[in-house]
Amino acid sequence: MAQPQVPVPEHKLLESPNSRTIEIFDWSITASTNPISNAFECDSLQATLGFPLPEMTFGNNFLTLEHKSPSWKYSFTTEGALKAVKNGELGPGDGGVKVGTDPSSAFMMPQTVPTKPYDWTYTTTYPGGLEPSDSEKAPGEGESVEFKWVAADPEDPSQAIPMAELTRPDPILFYAEIPLFEDELHDNGSSALLVRIRVMPGCFFILARFTLRVDNVLFRQFDTRIYHSFSSSPPLIIRETSGWEAPYDRVKRLLPMRDDLTPLTDPSFIAKALTEMPPRLSQGEGGKTGWRALGTRREITELAS
Repeated sequence: MAQPQVPVPEHKLLESPNSRTIEIFDWSITASTNPISNAFECDSLQATLGFPLPEMTFGNNFLTLEHKSPSWKYSFTTEGALKAVKNGELGPGDGGVKVGTDPSSAFMMPQTVPTKPYDWTYTTTYPGGLEPSDSEKAPGEGESVEFKWVAADPEDPSQAIPMAELTRPDPILFYAEIPLFEDELHDNGSSALLVRIRVMPGCFFILARFTLRVDNVLFRQFDTRIYHSFSSSPPLIIRETSGWEAPYDRVKRLLPMRDDLTPLTDPSFIAKALTEMPPRLSQGEGGKTGWRALGTRREITELAS
């Protein structure tokens, strides 16, 4: 039996050459997609971060959610994502991949790589961030006093992302893909962060996915999922973050055709391979790097006045 679709609510779409906005209920959601940052923009951002930027840095791209009443603003930005990359010597829990002159490394990095220590894989566990709204400045680093993330109740289904609803064939009122950065890791793999958003008549859903492939070493993925039902009262935001990791050869064994390595460059194939492995492998043992982000965490915040 077909599931009933939610009636399409009143909404407004606004477009400019590099951004699109949907206004729906008390929400204004803007996705901005621009060309790769120019040399001046890259120099400025690199000076702020203190380490070399990814080859393709989309410094002017962002996704912003604004709720009007109560006032709440949340964004995904390139600068925010790269600020979450470890700058300095990697320690326990950082999930460092052995490279350089270490004889136990899986491969040797080119001599041209800068010697200043930082996480050259650009691994980031950035889940987006709260910002001061236009009408209210929050203290600290943009974290609002009123709206804090708290652990979700695992026994309460209203505090979980309803995957059945997200697979329902409701019309998509707004969709965007926002790349934040990508790097080929000196031809030894790939590192990328892509944010996607869907707005349906009854909800919106965001998936921010970091995907890492280090050839002959490991695969790593970090997902941030954010869900909101427009009918929740008070407005409830659910945020789920998950980290997976596996040795390169373990994923390679899952190839449909042994001699065709093309799927290993496809984030969708990598995601399917990692998420369908037993959790004790992909979220427990991982790639034996000790990465602290392995596992799944679910949080909520209520936008109560």
